[in-house]
Amino acid sequence: VYPVESGGGLVQPGGSLRLSCRVSGVITSVFNPRDMGWYRQAPGKERELVARINSRGVTDYADSVKDRFIISRENARKSVYLQMNSLKPEDTAVYYCQGIIPFDSWGQGTQVTVSS
Repeated sequence: VYPVESGGGLVQPGGSLRLSCRVSGVITSVFNPRDMGWYRQAPGKERELVARINSRGVTDYADSVKDRFIISRENARKSVYLQMNSLKPEDTAVYYCQGIIPFDSWGQGTQVTVSS
């Protein structure tokens, strides 16, 4: 069981991206109750949790992304999304999704680069 992330790319400051994550190999009865998170890791920094969503759709965000990022989930597709708006150069990182209680493996992540 592992997440598969997509949707990253190069974007100018102030732009937007929507990341997608589908958890491969998990059954619905395992995915649906699992709190999910989006993490990011910038070069030379520790991986950090930037957004999380619980099984009921309640969300929480790191201060650095609050009011700019929106996390959502679609249980039927075993998927989690991250809408990123008003992107800043400091948002540049590899983004990963994962269960708050992690699944078996981490995915490859998706690179987000914010630069003019």
